[in-house]
Amino acid sequence: MKSFCLCALACLGLVSPGFAEVRAKHVFIISIDGAKPAVVAESEMPVLKTLAKEGAVTWEASTIFPSKTLPSHTSMLTGLGPDKHHVLWNDFSPLRGFVKVPTVFSLLRAAEPDAVTAMFVGKMKFRHLWLEGSVDVFDFGGPQTRAPVAGSPELEKDKKTSQMVAKQAVDWLAGNTPRLMFLHFTDPDSAGHKSGWGSPEQKEAFKVTDQALGQFMRALKGSAMAEESVVIISADHGGHDKTHGDNIPDDMLIPWVAWGKGVKAGQVISAPVTTYDTAATALWLLGVPVPEAFDGKPVVSAFGE
Repeated sequence: MKSFCLCALACLGLVSPGFAEVRAKHVFIISIDGAKPAVVAESEMPVLKTLAKEGAVTWEASTIFPSKTLPSHTSMLTGLGPDKHHVLWNDFSPLRGFVKVPTVFSLLRAAEPDAVTAMFVGKMKFRHLWLEGSVDVFDFGGPQTRAPVAGSPELEKDKKTSQMVAKQAVDWLAGNTPRLMFLHFTDPDSAGHKSGWGSPEQKEAFKVTDQALGQFMRALKGSAMAEESVVIISADHGGHDKTHGDNIPDDMLIPWVAWGKGVKAGQVISAPVTTYDTAATALWLLGVPVPEAFDGKPVVSAFGE
């Protein structure tokens, strides 16, 4: 349902009063799961590296601790640290319900009830971020209408490849004009856990994921939205050996790339960037007031003349 009340959220201190300038009509957040910058640098990823050169980038952004997929993505999409969003688990646990704070999607819907939004994900656990009425489509290998229950067959296939996520997203994009869209590519993380961070197998997964990114970018650049869009590409964590989650640089450092309308071409971002800044930047671009309670701040140094 699209029944969020902006006034009520303002009273709770979750949004600032008034509306901001719309700097981009369309924002696309793309997360490459497990994208440790040092391994990205050694991998064949021409699409990502070209976008970084054409846009604004830091290879030294930080994720949150614990540096795990669901807590980190919750910060990325709520603008809050774990002490505020309280999502500390890292699997799909239906009994835990949904995140208890607004996401960027629900905040956008509060400001613009008819805004078109979508999530295309590679892991089942993102269902915890699918607040009622916040997205037009939640796609996990196909549009979802309900969450599977414990013991159901869907839970046995809890990952989808980057290529599948890209295809589903491109097919949907052909007939829709989103204000805000999220894509999640999981292959590098899966390869890291199986073969190790920086292994040949993981580098191959980065190559395949870059091809998926290219598939999506070609569709976006060929659409009527291209000139009014900003793409933000980041990650949830890095990794070491065959794991992640520690408070060490190998796990905590992530890339952060902005490309598109108003982005300073060739800009190396020197200011500190944390994953919850992604949510704040997306809202700032879309003209939605950034909540006063946010830990994240817009990465304004990436934009402008």
